[in-house]
Amino acid sequence: MKTSAGRKNARLAGRLVAVVAGMVGLAYASVPLYELFCRTTGFGGTPVVAQQGERTMLDRAVKVRFDSNVDPNLPWRFEPLEREVKVRLGEERLVHYRVTNVSQRPIVGTSVYNVTPEPAGPWFNKLQCFCFTEQLLQPGQSVDMPVVFFVDPEMDKDRRYDNVRTITLSYTFFEAKTERAKILLGGNPANGTGKGG
Repeated sequence: MKTSAGRKNARLAGRLVAVVAGMVGLAYASVPLYELFCRTTGFGGTPVVAQQGERTMLDRAVKVRFDSNVDPNLPWRFEPLEREVKVRLGEERLVHYRVTNVSQRPIVGTSVYNVTPEPAGPWFNKLQCFCFTEQLLQPGQSVDMPVVFFVDPEMDKDRRYDNVRTITLSYTFFEAKTERAKILLGGNPANGTGKGG
């Protein structure tokens, strides 16, 4: 028969297990929730994911520079086809990045992105971007990938952003190891197999 101290210890152990399980669940949910928060608000220099629609185009223009980086463990070459463009606030613009798989195996890559200066993040809106999905490249394959963006004309109404004349959009590619990446490689996500990798 359990003593009252034993019952208290069992209840405490049960609560601790529940707390740990909750913390693990929150840890798994935190990354997608944080990414959603950043895309929605522009927090941390993350560009806002916008919808198509009509907007005012102003005379005020900014330079948008394009930066590209690749994780050292990913055998891809990655570069913007234009280093910078000048755009008017509200003007929709299409640019391309070129990526090449320089390895002898198919690889799925995924990219992260940000905008500097960081306060410009909420004003930089992407309508279409290769960064929204994982990319499969075969050995030696090159692909030109589009980005469609605009800088929100509402930025002009806030005097704090008068000195923003140049915005840099930066991407970094990493090898994707997700279930979707395994499927793209022709593998079975249940047992983690994939072709060529």
